[in-house]
Amino acid sequence: MTFFDILDILGTIAFAISGALSAMNRKFDLFGIFIIAFVTSIGGGTLRDVLIGATPVSWMQNTLNLYLISGVTILSIIFRNKLDYLKKSLFLFDTIGLGIFTIIGVEKGIQTELAPIVSVALGAMTGCFGGVIRDILCNEIPVIFRKEIYATASIAGGICFMVLYQLNTPMNIIYISTTLLIIVIRLIVVKYRISLPLFTVITKK
Repeated sequence: MTFFDILDILGTIAFAISGALSAMNRKFDLFGIFIIAFVTSIGGGTLRDVLIGATPVSWMQNTLNLYLISGVTILSIIFRNKLDYLKKSLFLFDTIGLGIFTIIGVEKGIQTELAPIVSVALGAMTGCFGGVIRDILCNEIPVIFRKEIYATASIAGGICFMVLYQLNTPMNIIYISTTLLIIVIRLIVVKYRISLPLFTVITKK
């Protein structure tokens, strides 16, 4: 098992917990919790694979992810009170998943020999769109469309990945540096309440 495979597993676990906690916070039933956990974990990667023509998509070829998500969701339900005790657990797991899945998406773009800007976009898509689908199913405005800096952190991480890759930096260092950058950006912007400007249309009465 490579370091890349380990990151994939960690990202899947992080997003599965994030999705399960999100569903439980909204008092979904057992089926709803599993659905939200699954789409949060595999939604972005599925869309990415469809766009680059990598079909069947990754989770259909590697059923380990399905069993992994199922097991993590069950454990999240069993230990939900302990997880909920950590006030910022949902944010932390979501941030970790964002960092890991971003580098997986960028790596896929590089392997497919796509342009750097497209690879960065694939990274952001892989990292963010599982959460977009989760929020839509939970009847919320997706976090990337609100003032909170989310997709921007993913894009910054993707750019960092490409720069280090062009400099022939060892891949393990690229993986760790990119993931940590995204996590640090998210922690800083939330702690200091940094946000992008909002724009509204002013209508004359």
